[in-house]
Amino acid sequence: MKRFHIALAVRDLAASIADYTTRLGQHPNAVVEGKYAMWRTELLNFSINQNPDRAGQLRHIGFEDDSAEGFTSTSDVNGIEWEHFSTAAQDERIVAMYGVPVSA
Repeated sequence: MKRFHIALAVRDLAASIADYTTRLGQHPNAVVEGKYAMWRTELLNFSINQNPDRAGQLRHIGFEDDSAEGFTSTSDVNGIEWEHFSTAAQDERIVAMYGVPVSA
């Protein structure tokens, strides 16, 4: 499975989880209270992290790809960060960066 990945900074994690749950039609797959949430839909891997100073800004984009080995990050010609990772690599990175998530 290959999913497009979008990561945004948000002002209020709880309010954003409620909004994006409605917009995406499903609850997040992982939530780290007060820090992070992530949805895996059929086509999209969408994550948010609470960062009021950057609210509404794109953090990075990329692909979740089960055929990927590990986790890579590069910048394109416009300075946008692109990540490429397997599901397992992202799950490990979430724990390392934000803590152990709970399912919503």
